[in-house]
Amino acid sequence: MKEKFNISALLWIGVYSVLLAGIFFSSLIYLTGQWKKDDFSYCYIVPFIVFYLLWEKKESFFSAPSLPSWKGIPVLCVGILFFWVGELGGEYTALYISFWLILVGLCWLHMGWQKIKIISFPLAFILTMFPPPNFIYNKISVSLKLLSSQLGVATMQIFGMSAYREGNVIDLGFTQLQVVDACSGLRYLFPLIILGILLAYFYKDFFWKKVLLVFSTIPISILVNGIRIASVGMLYPVFGPKVAVGFFHDFSGWFIFMISMGILIIEMWVLKKIPPRIGAASNEPMDGTALKESGVVLIQNSKLKIQNLFPPPQFAVAVLLLGATWGLSHGVEFREKIPMAKSFDQFPIKVGKWTGIRKSMESEFIEALDLSDYVMIDYQDPQGRNIDFYVAYYESQRKGESIHSPATCLPGGGWVFKDAGEVKLPFSLNAQGDSFTNRALMEKAGIKQLVYYWFPQRGRILTNAYQLKIFAFWDALTKQRTDGALVRIITLIYQDENIKAAENRAQDFILEIAPVLDEYLPR
Repeated sequence: MKEKFNISALLWIGVYSVLLAGIFFSSLIYLTGQWKKDDFSYCYIVPFIVFYLLWEKKESFFSAPSLPSWKGIPVLCVGILFFWVGELGGEYTALYISFWLILVGLCWLHMGWQKIKIISFPLAFILTMFPPPNFIYNKISVSLKLLSSQLGVATMQIFGMSAYREGNVIDLGFTQLQVVDACSGLRYLFPLIILGILLAYFYKDFFWKKVLLVFSTIPISILVNGIRIASVGMLYPVFGPKVAVGFFHDFSGWFIFMISMGILIIEMWVLKKIPPRIGAASNEPMDGTALKESGVVLIQNSKLKIQNLFPPPQFAVAVLLLGATWGLSHGVEFREKIPMAKSFDQFPIKVGKWTGIRKSMESEFIEALDLSDYVMIDYQDPQGRNIDFYVAYYESQRKGESIHSPATCLPGGGWVFKDAGEVKLPFSLNAQGDSFTNRALMEKAGIKQLVYYWFPQRGRILTNAYQLKIFAFWDALTKQRTDGALVRIITLIYQDENIKAAENRAQDFILEIAPVLDEYLPR
């Protein structure tokens, strides 16, 4: 017996749509803004794929009975918890996961587990329309650029070209090629993974073969992107700079994606030939349509059908939880703006033996960083050795307005991080005795620099993005504060010195500047 939507179901869907729109409106607007970026433009087609997958399941879906279950409430509650983690911690990825969990929880509440299993793949596929967190995305991008550069150089050398690599810069002798973000391979890595998932879903074979097919998309993407970069180097002497930009650059990306898809199809054919082979009889569980064809009749208890407009108790509880979440998120201010103890305009250019020159940042960068105040000073010691000092302060870290870590910003400018990690200084950075900071050696075009950076956050010194999100959530909840700062110092490693000398200079400067900085940042 087939189920059909009735007026009551449409009414409940309408109520849930209004509540979800109220809760996630700003997050969904931000999400569609992310889709406009070239790396995530593939997300526009994901909703259409989801609708197709659901349409394909319509027969078995309506043939199965709806068995409303209270087991959807825990999923709904976990989704609401993720909402508050994302809302107070300023992390959009948590908000996207929250939206998905709440959607699954509502489906489970009203339709039951049997129907959830039928549409489990389309529901899971919704997750592919959410871009990864920025700090993960940037790390993947940097790693892919390095791998692609190495493969590109190796390929050119195989064909007899003189090519050498330093970081993301490929030296061909007659010119240099910079492997930028657009050439990292991300623009078709994610689409290729999604394509692999879809192919595996429709691929009728053993599960391990499907998993292998999906995971093979990663090395395939890296390999063909390396070949793409090599092709630019090999064609450069013939066609000049135009091979790296414009039509040829875009066409080569499309062509490489087609090659990758062809490799996946060939891989499916090869896997089909590898034993064990799946037989005509399948041990997969039958859905509602298959059960009917085999002579099994699905009997739906008529008492489960709602013939009137009175909602079930699950609906009332879900509306109450979602309504309270909407009201609290818009009615309570969890982030107060905390001004600095003193403006950075007053920050001294003379600190101990160091004398500095104040610098300014262009307005477009200030708007992009969403900071409240900043200071940039080039300090110099009596020997003429420089320290680049930069502090950015945020009165309130909201969604999409959090601190930008040097670990993601600097590599975006072509700097390659080496020996990066958390270190303990031989002295304290604040009155609480915190002494841990981040340190990294970075290189670009033969230039080596040493960078130290840390995050003063409401009396704490933090060193990584996970700490920033956790304490932003906790302090927003308990203190109504999410203010914080980034402190970054960079010193050049001069040709007549070693890394140890640069480290001593940087640490001497930090020892001098830390107590001065402590007077400006609120505790």
